[in-house]
Amino acid sequence: MPSYTLYSYFRSSASWRVRIGLALKGLPYRYRPVHLLRDGGEQFSDAYRALNPMSELPCLVVHGDADPEGPPEAVLAQSIAILEYLDEVHPSPPLLPSSAADRARVRQLVESVNSSIQPLQNLKVLKHLHAAFGADKDATQAWGRHWIAQGFGGLEALLARTAGRHAFGDSVTLADVVLVPQVFNARRFGVELAPFPTIQRVEAAAMALPAFQAATPDHQPDHEG
Repeated sequence: MPSYTLYSYFRSSASWRVRIGLALKGLPYRYRPVHLLRDGGEQFSDAYRALNPMSELPCLVVHGDADPEGPPEAVLAQSIAILEYLDEVHPSPPLLPSSAADRARVRQLVESVNSSIQPLQNLKVLKHLHAAFGADKDATQAWGRHWIAQGFGGLEALLARTAGRHAFGDSVTLADVVLVPQVFNARRFGVELAPFPTIQRVEAAAMALPAFQAATPDHQPDHEG
């Protein structure tokens, strides 16, 4: 079986998704912290760029069976690509439904967060707003709060159609994996969550599970109190 090294930052929501996926699959891994703020961001170092030229987290290094300390079998970036890889290589428990239509509906929920919400409140966007337009912390917080709340309005309506105990029916899927870190981000930006009861309920159901609890920022070795 492959072994894994995960390059992560405790508060990176994309890294958090992969930590949840690894925990759900029961897969051990080495943790390599990459601090997104220290010294201008360790993700821009030559050593890290050699792994991921996009200078983004997470990055999963796949080591082969024969020599887990040798050259990597694969170096994977982009959290959704990593999670789908893990689901194909370690199919139990599955993170996507069995039918094509249902898989597409789960991916719709995933991309509602991954493409429509999270990028607009990402660190590099907020840093550019400050550097290029002089936006102070209050302004960048308001920016993030606006886009998360707007996205949550649509996501709440989608979840009202699909949710059972979890985001899509009664089993955990990739939709739950991306939702939980995004709700954490919403709280960090001061989003009022009362208008989004389904989002809150689905998050609470996921957070009752040990795998989701183990992946939270405060359980990571690089957590800063």
